[in-house]
Amino acid sequence: MRRITAPAEPISAEEAQRILGPAVARCGSVLIGVSGGPDSIALLGLYAEGMAQGSLPYAEVATVDHQLRPDSRAEAASVAAFCAGLGILHTTLPWEGDKPATGIQEAARDARYRLLTAHAEATRANGILVAHTLDDQAETVLMRMIRGSGLKGLGGMERLSLIHRLPVIRPLLDVAKARLVATCAERGWDYAVDPSNTNPGFMRARLRHLAPALEREGLSAERLARFAARMRRADEALDAEALRVMEGCRIWERGAMLYDGDRLASAHEEIVVRVFSHVIAMGRDSGDGRLLPRLERIEALAADFRRAVREKLAFRRNAGGMLFTLRNGVLSLRAEPERRQKPNGEKG
Repeated sequence: MRRITAPAEPISAEEAQRILGPAVARCGSVLIGVSGGPDSIALLGLYAEGMAQGSLPYAEVATVDHQLRPDSRAEAASVAAFCAGLGILHTTLPWEGDKPATGIQEAARDARYRLLTAHAEATRANGILVAHTLDDQAETVLMRMIRGSGLKGLGGMERLSLIHRLPVIRPLLDVAKARLVATCAERGWDYAVDPSNTNPGFMRARLRHLAPALEREGLSAERLARFAARMRRADEALDAEALRVMEGCRIWERGAMLYDGDRLASAHEEIVVRVFSHVIAMGRDSGDGRLLPRLERIEALAADFRRAVREKLAFRRNAGGMLFTLRNGVLSLRAEPERRQKPNGEKG
């Protein structure tokens, strides 16, 4: 989200090594996700320079063709040609099938990571490199503010996250997009421009348009990234306290998820919310594809639980596929039983 008012400084090979080397130090091989835009082309080119010098692990490249624009196939072919010139193996991964009428960017993101992680597993890559920048981080934080995210969401994107059980690495989160554009210009690397980046129908594009005005008021990409880092630090501290409380309230019985209800309810409301988030995640099959309930749902669950303990009320709720029951001061959690089928096949 930085407004380009002066020529930006390209990234040198030495700086690229300082950025990329630590990010992939423990990877035997990586898959680089390259869309063909300036950010990912710069990441690919810089990585190829380091790999040629023997300072970076082996890499292959994949481009997801979302098949949403007429030019997408040609853009993927252009990335393939660039990779051929670099001597790097490239694969195009098409997103096939029907596309949703709404929420297309979110659906495209989900499809992109699904295809990339499947290909990474097939090629035995130890991680996936993507080219999210300082500008992307700032836009992400603003979008999550607008949507009312909690601390975890306001922490923005992480440098390393697990998606479909594979590490996704974002080594360029401190690098402004303008520097990557300048790097491509200096090296003579061609790139594509996605028209959706300026399409006012998408929130991210609208925020990008507002960036110059926000920066004039002092809300620069750097300040938003610093804010995100502080939110992550606070989130980590609260998570650590929630885990401590959760273990302290646990009633250890084999195969059971039981907690001292009075002790748990005496903790701060934020801690109870986080404990509930953790126990829901623990109690479900992590491979079932379901998302955690929205934060508002878990907040309401925690508030109802604390009120039930305080006022000695009955408490039985379900959330995220888990059944919460408070009885005689003990909170028990178990997987919500499947609904029984009626003879005609309808759920009872």
